[in-house]
Amino acid sequence: MIRTVLLLLISINIVFAQEFTSVVRGSVKDADTGLPLAQATVQLDDKGGVTDEAGQFRFEAVGLGRHVLTVSFVGYQTLVIQEILLESGKENVQEVRLSATGRQLQEATVSGSRPPAFNSVQAITVEQTLRYAATYLDPARVATSFAGVAAANDQANGLVVRGNSPNSMQWRLEGVEIVNPNHLSNAGTFSDRPTSAGGGVNILSTQLLGTSYFLNGAFPAQYGNAIAGVMDMRLRKGNDERHEFTAQAGLIGLDIAAEGPFSKRSKASYLVNYRYSFTGLLGAMGVNFGGEDIRFQDLSFNLNFPTKKAGNFTVFGLGGISSNTFKAEPDSTKWEFYKDSHNIIYKNKMGAAGVTHALPIGSRAVLHTALVASGLQTSRAFYKGEVNTPEYAYPIEDDSLTKSKVTGNMILSHRFARGAKMKIGAYATFQYDRLAPLYEYEEMKSRLFQPFAEWTLPVTQNVTAEIGLTATISKLDHPRARTHRTLEPRAALRWQVATHQKVSVSYGLQSQLPLAQLYAASYSTTNFSGNPNLAPAKVHHFVASYQHDFQQNNSLKIEAYWQEHFDVPANGNGFSALNLIETRVGEGLTNTGKGRNYGVEATYQKLLSQDFYMMISGSLYRATYADADGIRRNGRFDGRHTFSFTGGKEFKSGQRIWGINAKILWLGGFRETPIDLQSSKASEQTMYVAGDPFALKLKDYFRPDLRVYLKKSRKSYSTTLALDLQNVSGTKNDAFSYYDAFQQKVVRQKQLGLIPVLSYRWEF
Repeated sequence: MIRTVLLLLISINIVFAQEFTSVVRGSVKDADTGLPLAQATVQLDDKGGVTDEAGQFRFEAVGLGRHVLTVSFVGYQTLVIQEILLESGKENVQEVRLSATGRQLQEATVSGSRPPAFNSVQAITVEQTLRYAATYLDPARVATSFAGVAAANDQANGLVVRGNSPNSMQWRLEGVEIVNPNHLSNAGTFSDRPTSAGGGVNILSTQLLGTSYFLNGAFPAQYGNAIAGVMDMRLRKGNDERHEFTAQAGLIGLDIAAEGPFSKRSKASYLVNYRYSFTGLLGAMGVNFGGEDIRFQDLSFNLNFPTKKAGNFTVFGLGGISSNTFKAEPDSTKWEFYKDSHNIIYKNKMGAAGVTHALPIGSRAVLHTALVASGLQTSRAFYKGEVNTPEYAYPIEDDSLTKSKVTGNMILSHRFARGAKMKIGAYATFQYDRLAPLYEYEEMKSRLFQPFAEWTLPVTQNVTAEIGLTATISKLDHPRARTHRTLEPRAALRWQVATHQKVSVSYGLQSQLPLAQLYAASYSTTNFSGNPNLAPAKVHHFVASYQHDFQQNNSLKIEAYWQEHFDVPANGNGFSALNLIETRVGEGLTNTGKGRNYGVEATYQKLLSQDFYMMISGSLYRATYADADGIRRNGRFDGRHTFSFTGGKEFKSGQRIWGINAKILWLGGFRETPIDLQSSKASEQTMYVAGDPFALKLKDYFRPDLRVYLKKSRKSYSTTLALDLQNVSGTKNDAFSYYDAFQQKVVRQKQLGLIPVLSYRWEF
């Protein structure tokens, strides 16, 4: 009996002491052509190897936990990828892209490959999105850790980049511009109306994302129709060797993802994800949040089809619906605000589908082709009275927005000897907009054509130049509209001062088409009386940066910028499109506005090594504008400063990893226009003081976030239990002011307080 017990205890001890392992594998390719690099040297920690003829590498029986992957090849820049996390139930598959260079430079310590740009580019990995505090699994919220980037509102992911309106940012999917890819695009706005570049939750789940790229400087020539920033989301392909699954439950929603090969005889793979909001489940059970019923769901997929001779094809898509219903309080004695006596119904639908093709041409060139269609539809109805009363049948406010884009591009990339590169191509976009406020509607169709060319060449052994030219040709389909043409030069220069130091300067002339609400500034049931001849707004963007890479994955980057805006839609009453978020415009506009944004930013970053990471970033900046009369004023987003601390520590014990992550934001308050109390009382709605726009500055914004997680690995699966505490201090930050007709006074609306988000993730 004693012998049996001892054997049992020994067996249990062996099981618990067992070292679980998994696989790290992937491919190494040329960053410009996508062609495989055979015999590239690959090292995972202290294990080494080389890639096969197809550029593939594989490490079996790798212990779970954090690892460092180093990849090098003669004539290419060495790439060191930190922060690789290997867990049970999942292979870690890396798609490594090496950049060719005329000489062997020092190691580039980055989390994934970078696009061809010298300044103001940040790679956002899925691992960072899952690890950083209070991201809601959204790469846009990760971007608020970067210097000069601020969230427009706690409830949404709209970004204020270097003092510019969130509308100045562009969303891309697989390198192609799409419509706003977010649920609840009215979240956090003053008027409950949708924004064009933000929302409460990203429709594309993190389960499908690969490395995304955030650009906020003088863009390369291939990026057009954006002024302030670009969020370029890239999809990862599903595992092409084994089937894997992920399930996650939390306040954001229920997530279920599946991936794997279509067959064992090919490398074709699928990746699909479905998500349903947790708040929607509670709403179905009769639970609401402060009178609001918030629901959303989405489905997304990515199919990958590599071929031996015809190149690589992908087919992808996403779609989501969301709604936010606020029901009036039936007991009038409980009314506190004007909103309490009304019903508000907001609905949002968004979808996108596309196909891409990459065709190698010889050993040094590749032809990329993409076709993507995207569309959204939003509606908002504001009713007075109860559902079953006659008043409910006739909304006080009723407006909707329909937008669709069809974009195709074709880009040829060619790499020459000694590090020179050329990229030429074109984007063609057809756009349809329909605005319908209060039983009237206006339809607009427009076309945008953007050919470009970009050349990268080594000037000397230590100096590399990049020059480019983008042509923008746009036309609104209206008899009073002209065709607008703009040539946009782009240039950048990088000097490798020393082994671990470099200096970069860049310039770009960038432009962006007006929003549909600016074209249709007023409405008529008989004819179009808006601003159909508005030209794109433009900006000269200058950037200079210095970067020093220290030992042990530490780096310091200092960057200065100057933006000179011109041809901005504006009028002589203080209005400028530079300050616009979601408000309707009811006045005539011309391209006579100007703006000036300038500042200096600093970022100190330590990538995750020795179980610790940290990023400290901050900026000092100014954002001013001038209306059609030339009067220069402080801009709406002239917060003057940003500061962000993001960091975390992990503790490993056996097959468990504990992690604690923190994020602290301290931002200068944005500005708002004083409210005319007497005029507001007379009209029973918010009326502003004329001639004094954005004269008031809100209090500074402060928000600390915390994320604590526990990762456990079993033989064939792993789990993550996490608690996110957004605004752990419960600070009531200012949002905006408005006149409340029920209280008959000006009310200061506050942003979100403490938001706890508990989630459980299961991967197998």
